[in-house]
Amino acid sequence: MSSTLHATHRTRRERASLAVGSLLAVYLAVAYLLLPAAWKWYVHRRPMLEDLPRITHTSSGIPGDPLNVSLTGTAVELKEALHAAGWFSADPLSLRSDVKIAEATVLKRPYEDAPVSNLYWNGRKEDLAFEKPVGDNPRQRHHVRFWNSGLADTDGRPVWLGSGTFDERVGLSHTTGQITHHIAADIDAEREHLFHDLEQTGRLASLTVQTGFHTQREGRNGGGDRWHTDGSLWRGVIRAAGDLPR
Repeated sequence: MSSTLHATHRTRRERASLAVGSLLAVYLAVAYLLLPAAWKWYVHRRPMLEDLPRITHTSSGIPGDPLNVSLTGTAVELKEALHAAGWFSADPLSLRSDVKIAEATVLKRPYEDAPVSNLYWNGRKEDLAFEKPVGDNPRQRHHVRFWNSGLADTDGRPVWLGSGTFDERVGLSHTTGQITHHIAADIDAEREHLFHDLEQTGRLASLTVQTGFHTQREGRNGGGDRWHTDGSLWRGVIRAAGDLPR
């Protein structure tokens, strides 16, 4: 009798484990394979989605976060300026960093240089990424990605195009169901926050505002989050090393 009950309980556990495993497999397949592929097909068949001006894309080809900032300077000057402003270089994506950010999110532990997901501009993922944590909770953070535009100033220093947004919470993507950070809609506020921090360092040589950079002033990013902007691109120039105040 005892052995029969034991066998019955074991069978139930095995069935429960199989059911949980099957559900997890279905979720992973839908969120990380089927829905991204469907969105890529949808965007390809509907060119008006591509009419969103000067935005990034996800790896699945879904329109991502808009570009809203630009900085001119070498990669070293850019990193030093952002670090002086209290921003951290983001860790590269890896299994180790994924586990670490998941643990930090659940336990509300600080992770100042947590990774950011890759976005693509002009067919390339970001060259540099920075973030500034909010308290000890990695669910909220300021972050910005930069791409080398291929342009340079008269001194040969590269012009970087960037997309700065604020992560306000962690949840499931509205488009694919994948686990992601959801951004605040007001991307202009994040643009201004970044330049305010840079101005405090004394490393920002100049700031100009290019109005009309975006003709479409609102939309949704790759996670389905709404965004809106006044359409301007803020362009900053980082002081060269020899021009820094002593």
